[in-house]
Amino acid sequence: MAEENTQKVKVKAVLSDSRKRKRKKRIITFSVLALFLIIIIAVLLTNKKEKLVEVQTEKVSRRNIVQTVTATGKVQAEKKVNISAEVSGEIIALPFKEGDEVKQNDLVVKIKPDVYYPQIRQQEAGIKVLESTLKAQEVSLRKNELDLNRIKELRGKGLASQSDLDNTQAAYDATLAAMNTTRAQIGQQQASLAAVQYDMSKTTIYAPMSGVITQKNNEIGEKVLGTMSNMGNNILTISDLSSMECDVDVSESDVTSINLGDTAKIQIDAFPDVIMKGTVFEIANTATAKNTGTQEEVVNFTVKIRVINEGYDLRPGMSCTVDIEVNKKNDVLAVPIQSVTAREGDTTKQEGMQTDNPELTSTKQNEQNLKKSKPKEIVFLIENGSAKKRSVKTGISDVSYIEIIDGLSGNEDVVKGSYKAINKDLDENVKVKVNNDVKKPAPNTEQ
Repeated sequence: MAEENTQKVKVKAVLSDSRKRKRKKRIITFSVLALFLIIIIAVLLTNKKEKLVEVQTEKVSRRNIVQTVTATGKVQAEKKVNISAEVSGEIIALPFKEGDEVKQNDLVVKIKPDVYYPQIRQQEAGIKVLESTLKAQEVSLRKNELDLNRIKELRGKGLASQSDLDNTQAAYDATLAAMNTTRAQIGQQQASLAAVQYDMSKTTIYAPMSGVITQKNNEIGEKVLGTMSNMGNNILTISDLSSMECDVDVSESDVTSINLGDTAKIQIDAFPDVIMKGTVFEIANTATAKNTGTQEEVVNFTVKIRVINEGYDLRPGMSCTVDIEVNKKNDVLAVPIQSVTAREGDTTKQEGMQTDNPELTSTKQNEQNLKKSKPKEIVFLIENGSAKKRSVKTGISDVSYIEIIDGLSGNEDVVKGSYKAINKDLDENVKVKVNNDVKKPAPNTEQ
């Protein structure tokens, strides 16, 4: 009996130890889970507390701003002439080659004139035949005149009838009329001869101006078409390289800001390290369209800029890029161009917009107002470690800075980067971290 009690006591002791070990394991497990949960919460709270938007700033200052319009095009001679043949034929002489200098009235093209020789001889022979006919008619006229005078004398004495006088007068008048006809035919034949001689003179072409042969499209022995009845062949081009221009294409949105006399900076691809100067001297009134009828249709206006050449060997067809200075302001408040942004919801009503219309429901009126509103330009300033919105009115801009007409007084810290921060992350009272040691790429100024 005592032995059974002893065994029961031992079993109870074992069970008690097992329960204690299980309880201890649960306590340890829950403690670990609780500790892990506390750590996660602490990390989340720490991250939330330390989440700052990193930005770069710059002081609002006064600057000189030059607004420019950039365009590309080709270098051309300001004065050039295309030499085309007025008559068709075979080229038998081309004294100059491309790149040669020519003087005014130099022979530049000779076309074979043989086809005109038979025509000239034929016209000359016709004139001689008519002149011989005229001489015979003059002899007849003199005879008829003598006969007419004699008949008149006999008629006065009553020895000739009125019929004899009428017949003699008619013969005289007929001969005189025939002579006038022959003279007219001679004039007509002479005019035809002059036309053939004129055409023959066009087989010899002289330089209408001094310059350089910048293009040569034909060689000796080739046949060309005349411009009398068709477009003709452009045999060669003479250009005055002492005065060059840049013909550039300017978009319809920019051409209205360009005026005659505006100065321009010109960069020729062939001289990448040289910046030349020029002035606008011609602006096209008619647009030229590319890719008409497609989604890629582009409408441009040709602007011509006279190059102030400082001794560089410019040649027609060279590619160029020009920056036309269309506006300039000195000592104005300015901020980096990327600092100005517009957010959805930040809108301003356009001038004269109707806000109270009893005929519209509130919903329709809101929709109408939304259509008539436009985004408001804002910048972000840094005050006590937080971002502050500031509405601004902007003016002209260059590739880096934009004029601030209203909204800033100067010397404020304005956010200039990053692009993501300005256009997405920042808002009113958002905490920021200023890091001006980060080098950011230049703003994208492509329009």
